[in-house]
Amino acid sequence: MKMIDEQLVGRGISDQRVLEAMRRVPRERFVPEDLRARAYEDKALPIAHDQTISQPYIVALMTQLLDLYGNEKVLEIGTGSGYQAAILGELAKDVYTIEIIPELARESSQLLQALAYKNIHVRQGNGYLGWPDHAPFDAIIVTCSPDHVPQPLVDQLKEGGRMVIPVGTWPKNQTLFQYLKVAGKLESRPLIPVSFVPMTGDIK
Repeated sequence: MKMIDEQLVGRGISDQRVLEAMRRVPRERFVPEDLRARAYEDKALPIAHDQTISQPYIVALMTQLLDLYGNEKVLEIGTGSGYQAAILGELAKDVYTIEIIPELARESSQLLQALAYKNIHVRQGNGYLGWPDHAPFDAIIVTCSPDHVPQPLVDQLKEGGRMVIPVGTWPKNQTLFQYLKVAGKLESRPLIPVSFVPMTGDIK
């Protein structure tokens, strides 16, 4: 597949489990019908409610940074169309994903059920609060950008766990970070500039 060879392997995605997941999941099912011919392009695409589906490379990079082996419990903030959750569902034991927009939460849940993902659990709610009932999580991935790392997500990440999250302000001042939780605190690794939709629902 051209997407795998050129967009992913050619740009440093080397985790074979991630590459196989990207090969298996039908990305065209997660974009609007009028954009399906462009589903595998190397760019983010618009979905409903002014949200986006990230470009394949960013999905693969963020997933690879979680370093999943198959027995993890993963929290995703920002379900969107459900594509990132589907990739995670191929790689982790259980995926808990939160979407703040009710219509997107309902539609992505229906699509993931139709694709027979029994290990993906969708909830409509405020991602800043995480999902404490199922914490702690082995890994957390955030697919929208807050201006700071929400403390509830830090609290719900297991010791030794990884969090991958874009942090900054939309549209130009965001950086993708990989965090490792050590002795209750996050050790940060800044990676690349990115542009994600802003995270909403913060409680100060």
